Amino acid sequence: MPRRGVSTQILISMAAVSVFSSIVGYLFVYLAYVVAEEYVSNFQGWLPFEIEFSVLLLSIVPALMLTGWIAIRLTRRILAPLNSLATGAQRIAAGDLSARADPGDLPLSETALLISDFNTMASRLQDMTNNLITWNAAIAHELRTPLTILCGKIQGVVDGVIVADERLFHSLLLQINSLGRLVDDLRVVSLSESGHLDLRKDRMDLSEQIGSVIEVVRAPLIESGFRLETNLVDIEIFADGDRIRQALHALLENVRRYAVPGLLNIETLRLNNNILIRVEDSGPGLAPEFVKRAFEPFERADPSRSRHNGGSGLGLSVVRVIAEGHGGESSYRRSSRGGSIFEISLPLT
Repeated sequence: MPRRGVSTQILISMAAVSVFSSIVGYLFVYLAYVVAEEYVSNFQGWLPFEIEFSVLLLSIVPALMLTGWIAIRLTRRILAPLNSLATGAQRIAAGDLSARADPGDLPLSETALLISDFNTMASRLQDMTNNLITWNAAIAHELRTPLTILCGKIQGVVDGVIVADERLFHSLLLQINSLGRLVDDLRVVSLSESGHLDLRKDRMDLSEQIGSVIEVVRAPLIESGFRLETNLVDIEIFADGDRIRQALHALLENVRRYAVPGLLNIETLRLNNNILIRVEDSGPGLAPEFVKRAFEPFERADPSRSRHNGGSGLGLSVVRVIAEGHGGESSYRRSSRGGSIFEISLPLT
């Protein structure tokens, strides 16, 4: 048996209510006559007279017309948004993520809320898909460069064009380490975006952790022309030491690649219930229009220069997600001498 449409069901229901109401009204009049029978001289039973039947018929017909008009108006307010919702769902299922539902004119509050929730869901689904496409393209691009270099040099050794000496192995090791850091950065950012970044927190000496990072990067920084100054306070915090070292290493690597060689100050200071890790260089600083998106994945102030220097555009985003994972934040501002000040704020408790 085919199912009736919503409009048909509403029309039939309201018509039935109208007829039922008219009949109940007549029966009520009949009961009134029964109660007042001794006072009504011409009472002749429950069957209607010709005039009464005419009155009953004339009351039912306009009621049916009115209820039919109301039913049609009501079904339009209900069905128009629902039909648009069904069409939008079908288009999204077919792969058109730009489809949206139209609430129509004067929708019911529940219907309008349903349409709004559907459109919000569709918009987020489209954004997630676009982000996934962008991420896949960016990841493929970033992995291609070190893999191409590795394959080229190894192929050169196989063909006898390149001599497999200590210098070559050192160059290959640098590319492998760079590839490993890139994969780790991608893992941290992607886990944070999905809400699954795992932090293994414990009591740790912050100065000791920062000092270990400085020892690793000191030689490359000095070789690049930087002069290091440190001012570290002795304090313990509850944090993931590996991630804190990764964030600081990303900041210092960012300075080494893009800052002007000169004084590089690394310090920690306590501010209320937070501890600040501050890295200040000699410039040139970030362009004002780039500051707002500096901590987003794969963003570069100068894409061509960044790729030439080997940057992936993930360094500052790693700093941000690690800071936020600890309940803190990362920030950037200009220094009084025109350089850049990057800060990681971490809660003490």
